Amino acid sequence: MVGMAKRQTISFMQAAMMFSSETKAEAWFIEQRWGGRDSIACPECGGTSITRRKSRKPQPFQCNAKECRKDFSVKTGGIMHASNLPLTKWAIAYYLITTNIKGISSYKLANELEITQKSAWHMLHRIRESWNDDNSSFDGPAEVDETYIGGSNKTRHEWKRQHIGGGGPKGKAVVVGIKDRDTNQVKAAHLPDNKGITDNTGQPPMVYSDDSFVYSVLTRAREVVNHSVGEYVRGMAHTNGIESFCPMFKRGDYGYHQMSVKHLQRYVNEFAGRHNMKPLGTGDKMASAVRSGVGKRLTYASLIGPRFTSQPKMV
Repeated sequence: MVGMAKRQTISFMQAAMMFSSETKAEAWFIEQRWGGRDSIACPECGGTSITRRKSRKPQPFQCNAKECRKDFSVKTGGIMHASNLPLTKWAIAYYLITTNIKGISSYKLANELEITQKSAWHMLHRIRESWNDDNSSFDGPAEVDETYIGGSNKTRHEWKRQHIGGGGPKGKAVVVGIKDRDTNQVKAAHLPDNKGITDNTGQPPMVYSDDSFVYSVLTRAREVVNHSVGEYVRGMAHTNGIESFCPMFKRGDYGYHQMSVKHLQRYVNEFAGRHNMKPLGTGDKMASAVRSGVGKRLTYASLIGPRFTSQPKMV
């Protein structure tokens, strides 16, 4: 793994030069997805016999397999599928979302790319969807910590305070993070309540947590640090690693101003995905995010849900 001090970074001006034309941007995306123009494969059948159209219409590439004959581009079959936005704007969007550790709002992205806020919002959620990890479990010792997203009870309207019946975490969304100490990888999930904390931990040799009551349901080997009496480290028992993730996610919540419950898991995916890429250089982060989006789609219709339904919000 590359040391943090040796990461190769790319400045915004360098990124602007790298993707100054659609040709440059397309070549970069082809390199990240297929390894170069000589390795282009059909997203439908996987065939490598490809015709490259000079006219680039209706698509720049066509599969030559008789049973396929599909037209496609570097966008086809991935997060960018059917997007009308140019690849130059997609490349800069990947740069901004992977390098801004606290995230970037759709309004800010819209201004940077000179597109509508609606397009920027959809674009960001598509990239977040690419970090929708599989549910593979951890094998090494794991640290677990939880955080609660939502406004404080004292700042809510009176009817909302009465409705939730108390303060503290009541009425807030639960986000649980788990870190594998062997790989330093983090998984995080928005849970309907704090009873689902066993998700994605598999059966690691040991789980480390604080003394919160929510972890009392764990039936596996566990060591606890008693934060309530000022104990934070006892030998190997601590949660310092995962506790660096949860505050960063909450800072992102402040920066976005609002994360709806409906889309909260995608925001969680974004911060977990970016956390797991920290040791990489800027170019490798962008490449990893692009490759993670192959085979995944998020249409605008599925993103917003049925028409005339209200957007769920955290109280």
